[in-house]
Amino acid sequence: MASNALHRFVCLCRYLQDPCHVARFQQLCGVRGTFSKKPAEAGESDEEPGVNGACVGQCQGDRAASVGDPAHGLTGQRLRKSLNAAGNVEQDEGSAAFLNGPSERDTERDSKGTVKPLRRNSLTGDVGQEFIIENKFLFYLFTIGTELGNEMFFIVFFPFLMWNVDPYVSRQLIVVWAWVLFLGQSTKDLVRWTRPASPPVVKVEVFYNTEYSMPSTHAMSGTALPFCLFLLTCSRWQYPFMFGLSIALFWSVLVCISRIYMGMHSVLEVITGFLYSVLILAVLQPMLHDIDTFYLSHSYAPLIVLLLHVGFSLVAFSLDSWSTSRGDTAQALATAAGAALASRLNHQLGLHPDPPEEALPLTLPLIDGALLTRSIMRLLVGVAVLLAVRAAMKVVAIPLACKIFGVPSDDVRKARQHAHLELAYRFMVYGTVAYCCVFLVPLLFGFLGLS
Repeated sequence: MASNALHRFVCLCRYLQDPCHVARFQQLCGVRGTFSKKPAEAGESDEEPGVNGACVGQCQGDRAASVGDPAHGLTGQRLRKSLNAAGNVEQDEGSAAFLNGPSERDTERDSKGTVKPLRRNSLTGDVGQEFIIENKFLFYLFTIGTELGNEMFFIVFFPFLMWNVDPYVSRQLIVVWAWVLFLGQSTKDLVRWTRPASPPVVKVEVFYNTEYSMPSTHAMSGTALPFCLFLLTCSRWQYPFMFGLSIALFWSVLVCISRIYMGMHSVLEVITGFLYSVLILAVLQPMLHDIDTFYLSHSYAPLIVLLLHVGFSLVAFSLDSWSTSRGDTAQALATAAGAALASRLNHQLGLHPDPPEEALPLTLPLIDGALLTRSIMRLLVGVAVLLAVRAAMKVVAIPLACKIFGVPSDDVRKARQHAHLELAYRFMVYGTVAYCCVFLVPLLFGFLGLS
């Protein structure tokens, strides 16, 4: 009985891992690939190893189907044949257009236009393959969803909470975000599953394509952050319970589905990321207040914060060969360390104290023109300062780190593939940015009359 249940579970996992489900969802959402040739007729190997062993081709989907149950294998084969058939029709019509002039299908495609991924891969310089978007609304919606897990969102979201809403909540969210990313990225490097195969999947995004994919760290952060925000504020602020829960659920679902739409993760990887983040949040959430109190008041907190965050960054760098995930992990831990140290300094100086417990729950203020203007000005001025600090630190940090570790600085991309250099660079840049966000920028607000 137990072995039969385990077999069914394994078959289900293999079924959910099949990249053909990703391709079918993309087609339903109006994403069409422009693959140049059918892999079966290429005469060459369909596997092209990339960074961290990532493959480009249909090998992964075929392998997953072959080792699963027979029904799953047949389903996957039928879907792949239908996808290849669609691709062959496009190729045949392209040939006819070359000989006989543009067809009606070609005219329709030209009117829709082809686009490329929004950002190239920072490590390999890969700009991705062109694809066709037939549903612009879903494209923009899921682009917003995937941006909810990227750097520019966090450089706006955390400061907005810190400056305009509740520093207490912001501090604890940063702790959760950093450890969720560390555990998620480290798990990727231990499991070492490659991204969904292309074809049949269309890579709408390629920025993270060279990283491993199990579990989805976008799904993890996109689940942990909104639900942690909801749990921290539902008893601290007065607002409708169902409103907060609905926002958290919509945020999580949007981010999770966007990763399938972008062709970056299988259904199984997204589900695993969601469940993994729920497990981490269940462990961390009861300890957040104690962690925050320790960071603010314990005499050895600064030393422990630095040792802990740098130490776990070194652990992450040692798990596998280089990829962008290493830098992302160090960036999150550096941000958490900088925010913790700056929050401690604020506490020691008596700046921006948290409201007393007897004042809870807090009442949402009346949003009038003056409050809205002040909040927008704080956000615009503060984020501009943070971006300027980040740009300045990037100019200084890489040559300085190269000089410290004796690495040639003529090729920055190659230099940053040295673990110690990248670690020092991330901590210098993002530790400083976080420190400015929590300590220096609020002082600037007081000077400008924006407090």
